Amino acid sequence: MDRRQFLAGIATSSLAALALPARGEATRKLLILVELKGGNDGLNTVVPLADPAYRRLRPRLAVAREDALSLDDEQGLHPALASLMPAWSAGELAIVQGLGYPAPNLSHFRSIEIWDTASRSDEYLDDGWLTRVFAKHPSPPGFAADGVVVGAADLGPLAGTGARTIALANPEQFLRNAKLARSTAGTAANPSLAHILRVEREIQRSADRLHPGRDFAAAFPAGPFGAAIRTAAQLAANREGISAIRLTLGGFDTHANQAGTHAALLRQLGEGLASLRAALKEIGRWTDTIVATYSEFGRRAQENQSGGTDHGTASVQFVMGGQVRGGMAGKAPMLDRLDAGGNLVFTTDFRAYFGGLVAAAYGKSMGEAFGGNVPLGLSRT
Repeated sequence: MDRRQFLAGIATSSLAALALPARGEATRKLLILVELKGGNDGLNTVVPLADPAYRRLRPRLAVAREDALSLDDEQGLHPALASLMPAWSAGELAIVQGLGYPAPNLSHFRSIEIWDTASRSDEYLDDGWLTRVFAKHPSPPGFAADGVVVGAADLGPLAGTGARTIALANPEQFLRNAKLARSTAGTAANPSLAHILRVEREIQRSADRLHPGRDFAAAFPAGPFGAAIRTAAQLAANREGISAIRLTLGGFDTHANQAGTHAALLRQLGEGLASLRAALKEIGRWTDTIVATYSEFGRRAQENQSGGTDHGTASVQFVMGGQVRGGMAGKAPMLDRLDAGGNLVFTTDFRAYFGGLVAAAYGKSMGEAFGGNVPLGLSRT
């Protein structure tokens, strides 16, 4: 079986609950990606309430059944994510389970490189997965940029050549530090300094078209992530046009004393996404925006002796939007069938997840970058 057949098979079987009738080429939506840097613990994010193995593996870290926020008869949400429950109740939050990839790598650096490039674990690609999409399918004429990276030094899925990407290093100084976003490899590949400077001027002119002039009734959380969420809302409010925004929330490498740290991080995430939802509704963009999380890996199924969890494999991710078909998607990994390293066995390839986001945001034909049309079916229309 080749890669195209493998990805298509995973998407069709694992995500059938979200499958939709065929539709024509979509109007380009805004895709907002939120990286949970460090490897978010999926088991304590979406809690397997009905699985007795969960509490055997995590006698100290397990979220109490009475504390979890009920999603269905078998699973619950970590109580720190209470801010997401209105979106869940409205059918605007999808939870994609068991995301991972074959032959997983447990190094932060290498695994996030695999996710950012949508590559195999034995494959090394220079360009990010969104960069490859935009290289083949540029944003509509007149858009200020293909993507904007907010508050992070790396460009993640927007790295490489082939996409017009603006980096906002400090969201609290929106556009003051707007600069040409290009990787070292992309710079070396340019034929001359004149070309580099010309591209830089073009990107700077695009950045100058974006202005943080919108005042919101919606309240944003304090702190760096709240500032990044506010910047994302300001960018979404611009009339100049952007196809993708990438934000980062760090700190998920919870090897020790996880309970309090993880709860605080999830509270930041939930409150940030809830405020973004309110702001996008306020400006009339909730129905044409898809917000999705990703992380380089999950955590080990069994807690460690330091009250934390070590690097693991499969995890869960959130997808939100006014046209997202909410509910559980994919299949949760089985806690009584761990791999030889004590890790969860993934059930859905993350490239099918990315392919589905691309299809839902930009149109079905753009799934070609991931080995063909991968019908995740996260959009209601």
